[in-house]
Amino acid sequence: MPRRAGMSARLKLTLSYAGIVVFSGILLLAAVGLFLLRYVPDAQIVADIFVPNRSDLLRAFVPVAGAVMVVLIALGLGGGWLLAGRMLAPLDRISDAAKLATQGSLSHRVALEGPRDEFRDLADVFDSMLEQLEAQVAEQQRFAANASHELRTPLAISQTMLEVARTDPDRDVDALISRLQEVNARAIELTEALLLLSRAERRSFTREVVDLSLLAEEAVEALLPLADRRGVAVEVGGAAAPVLGSSALLQQLVTNLVLNAIVHNLPAGGAVAVRTHATPHAVALVVENTGEVLPAYRVATLTEPFQRGAERTRDEDHAGVGLGLAIAQRITQAHGGSLVLTPRADGGLIVTVWLPHPYPSPLG
Repeated sequence: MPRRAGMSARLKLTLSYAGIVVFSGILLLAAVGLFLLRYVPDAQIVADIFVPNRSDLLRAFVPVAGAVMVVLIALGLGGGWLLAGRMLAPLDRISDAAKLATQGSLSHRVALEGPRDEFRDLADVFDSMLEQLEAQVAEQQRFAANASHELRTPLAISQTMLEVARTDPDRDVDALISRLQEVNARAIELTEALLLLSRAERRSFTREVVDLSLLAEEAVEALLPLADRRGVAVEVGGAAAPVLGSSALLQQLVTNLVLNAIVHNLPAGGAVAVRTHATPHAVALVVENTGEVLPAYRVATLTEPFQRGAERTRDEDHAGVGLGLAIAQRITQAHGGSLVLTPRADGGLIVTVWLPHPYPSPLG
C-alpha cells in the first residue's frame, strides 16, 4: 500500500516550537490574571482619584493580551520555521548524499563542518560508511573483471584447440585430450578458489576449536613431495595454537600459505619455515620463505585477487590462479584476525596470521 504523505519534520518542529511559545504565553497571562487581578476588588472603588477595579483592568488587559498572543503565535511560527530549518540543514545534506549513493555515486561526502554534536557524529559515520562501500564496490568490480578475464582464458584456449584440431587432419588426439584436461583442470581450480573466497567472505561456517600447529604439520606433510621436487627445505614447529573457527577453512589458509611459500621461492636451495606461537590473547602462524627481493609497494598488492607477485610465472608443476594470498586474507578476516606481509631483507616474504585466542587470559 502507498504511504500517505505526512507533515515534514520541519513543519512538525515549527508547530512544536510555536506551541511551546504560545503555551508559555498563556501560562504567563494566566499567572497575571489569577495571581494579580484576584487581589483587586471588583466593586466600585471610592477615592479622590480614579482607581480602576477588576472589571476595568480586565477590559484593558484582554485586548492587550490578545494582541500579545497574536504576536507570540507569529514569532513562534516564524522563529520556529527558521530554527527548524537551521537545525535540519545537516540532515538535508545527509539525505542528499544518500540519494546520490542510491544512484550509484559513492564518491560524494557530507563533510559536515562545525562543532561536534549528534548531527556531526551522524555525518561522520555516514561518510565512513560511504568510504567503505566505495572501496568494497571498487574491489568487487576489480575482482569481477579479473575473474572474468581469468575464466575466459582457459575457455578461449579450449575453443582454439578444438578449432585447430577440427581443421588439422594429422591431429594427435591423445595430446589434444591431455592438453584439454590440463586447461579444464585449471578452470575447475579457479572456480573452486572463487567459491572458497566467496564462502570465506560470507562467514557462513560452523566454528570449533582447532589447533593451528596440527594444521601446519598436516599441510607441510601433504606438500613435502612438491617441496622436494623444487629443492626447498621445509621446517615446521612451534607451540600449540588453538583458535575458534572452521577446520576446513583454516586448513585451506595454512595450505595456501605453505604452498605459496614453496612455489614462490629460490630456483634452488630455497627454504620455508612454518612456526606457531600463542600469547594470552592471540595466536600466530608465521610462514617465512626465501626468494627474490620484494619491494614494499609490491608486497602491499599481494593479497589482492589474481596478483602473483614480481615475475611470478606459471609452470607445469603448479599453475596457480593468483588467489592464494587473497583467500588466506579473507579467511583470516572471517575469523576476526589479521594477515601481515613483511618482506625479508635478504629476499622472500614473512607472512604472519594473527587470530584471537579462544581462551584469553584475564591477566594478559
